Amino acid sequence: MNKLYEIKGELSIADVQDILYNKKRIKLSAESKSLIESCRNYLDEKMAKGGDPIYGVNTGFGSLCDTVISNNDLQTLQENLLRSHACGAGEMVDLDIIKIMLLLKIQSLSYGNSGVSLATVDRLIEFFNNDIYPVIYDQGSLGASGDLAPLAHLALPLIGEGMVWVQSDENDDEFVMAESQLVLNELGWQPIKLQSKEGLALINGTQFMCAYGLYVLLQSKRIFGWANFIAATSIDAFDARIEPFHAALHQVRPHLGQTETAKTIMEILHNSEMTQAPKKQVQDPYSFRCIPQVHGASFDAFAYFEKVVLTEMNSVTDNPNIFPDLDTIISGGNFHGQPLALAFDFWAIALAELGNISERRTFQLVSGLRHLPPFLITTPGLNSGFMIPQYTAASIVSQNKQLCTPASVDSIVSSNGQEDHVSMGANAATKLLKICKNLETILAIEYMNAAQAIEFRRPLKSAILVEEELSKYRSLVPRLENDRYLYDDIQNTIEFMKSHTIEINITQ
Repeated sequence: MNKLYEIKGELSIADVQDILYNKKRIKLSAESKSLIESCRNYLDEKMAKGGDPIYGVNTGFGSLCDTVISNNDLQTLQENLLRSHACGAGEMVDLDIIKIMLLLKIQSLSYGNSGVSLATVDRLIEFFNNDIYPVIYDQGSLGASGDLAPLAHLALPLIGEGMVWVQSDENDDEFVMAESQLVLNELGWQPIKLQSKEGLALINGTQFMCAYGLYVLLQSKRIFGWANFIAATSIDAFDARIEPFHAALHQVRPHLGQTETAKTIMEILHNSEMTQAPKKQVQDPYSFRCIPQVHGASFDAFAYFEKVVLTEMNSVTDNPNIFPDLDTIISGGNFHGQPLALAFDFWAIALAELGNISERRTFQLVSGLRHLPPFLITTPGLNSGFMIPQYTAASIVSQNKQLCTPASVDSIVSSNGQEDHVSMGANAATKLLKICKNLETILAIEYMNAAQAIEFRRPLKSAILVEEELSKYRSLVPRLENDRYLYDDIQNTIEFMKSHTIEINITQ
């Protein structure tokens, strides 16, 4: 397997998966190097000729944009920019997301519209390839002038300041914090001497927001497959009818997500004895009967979310942008995170709804209906069985509803009114990740309940795929005969879902 990926042109979602999951090193293509160098040379020549001030190149920043800086102070200007903006707060960002941030920043700079030196991009690549990850915090970005605070933390180690995560000497799978300058010294690397525009190019951009979005996107593909599979398992567990998933029903309301979800459920439950058994009820509750409509709507929302993330990760989002071929430098607003903020809020709602309907199926399963014992335990009363996991799911569902308050409708004026509308896309990103993690727990609780309920339908068997997964699951989480500590069961179920991918494609 080729363990080196060459940055050249656009990245696909599959490219990112390949780089991350196969732990590939990256390098710039000859074309990308040429674009970066040509842009830098153009900017140097422009500066040498003098003329009008250029925002962020020889001026202050934000509301200080009219303050002209001497050419002798341009390195100090850019380094001060990193220092002054590295004021993040909150929790430390996960290493997986920091790695994506590095990749996306390198990708954005590779187009040659940012004015950075090749040495700066090469150092970012060296960080990526040597598993050196700047310490970053998840609060501090307004998602408008780019992700200023998080990206300042990302860039500080370039000049030998700030902290980084490095692999532990005792265990390659563990990371420890170290001072950037000490790490540079150990590797024999000199700190980068930033030139005009470079600091601004590094901290302008949407790579914090976009990295969260891309990470959630990759997790969503896996989780969505499980959401449909677990729903199908619950259908048999609750002895629900299969007719609501008939293709003819969805051909007369042909939303793509709806039709695909119904088709998926039918495929999962093909030849299930439980599905084919006679039913006494004429209809099922909405949480079963309307799975195609609810899951399908989230399916359709994913298409928009994926499109926005894919576009953003292949964009130049710092300011100003430099166009050597046009002999112009344009100060605009490509760093504004509104496209991401709206998409993140939309996908957050769609994910939360998958959890909302999942918890309702869990509630039905523990309610003592359809020949299932109350709380899915043989001796209810003496044992509480699965009573309280439903409480837990309900609590998490409620938290998701609270987190779904859109960040994109909020704005707070900053920089003395110069930055008077902000996207709050970074807040949309961090709460989106929380919702995604919450959904996985909610679905795990439903699967615990569905697996238990299936046992009360024996000797009938569900579909082959359902039975195969249940057999694997039972080797990790045994049937509940008497009350036990269920925290471990929930966590083990989550780990089972992470280690087993249900092959259901949700890319349109």
